Amino acid sequence: MEDLLVLDRPSIRTDSKVKTSVKRNSLTSETNSTYPVVDNLIAEGGDPFFHYLNHHGLANDPNMLVLPSQSHFYYDHSELKGVTTLINLKKLNMIKHLDSFLHSLYHVLSPKSNFIGCYSDWKTQKKNGLPARMYKGFINFIDARIDVEYDKKDVSRLLESHGFKVIDVTEINGVSYFRAQNMRRSAE
Repeated sequence: MEDLLVLDRPSIRTDSKVKTSVKRNSLTSETNSTYPVVDNLIAEGGDPFFHYLNHHGLANDPNMLVLPSQSHFYYDHSELKGVTTLINLKKLNMIKHLDSFLHSLYHVLSPKSNFIGCYSDWKTQKKNGLPARMYKGFINFIDARIDVEYDKKDVSRLLESHGFKVIDVTEINGVSYFRAQNMRRSAE
């Protein structure tokens, strides 16, 4: 059973350059081996997530770590020491203890590290109309899930209150993607 957890565990990206193209099938590593971190990012986060990273020049970050949305992993401080870009594929709306999560990230990530993530902006969802919002509320009630409503100001305020500087927020297909930077000082 331990072997399964190890196989599914995301890894820190090693030094390999990634060629990008509009076609998903043509995304390949310069070496002949496939790159599982980017493949998993595209498979679970979708093309918009990858294109957002690429737009910010972070798709080739040699010290990238991708946290999947469905699995739970625990990392200690030494494992996250070299990470310069942390990508969280789970929407912020769906994280139960978001304050604790952000507080932990602030303390374990290196200063100036990038934190990339996404959320559903309730103001964007509001444009979909009352029936869509009622349906979403009904499904959340049945599913017993958390789906906190955030907008750009809420997320910016939340990230900044935990020591992150918001660099960018971009909406793509109804999902808001953000890039924040850890503003912790080295001596802390």
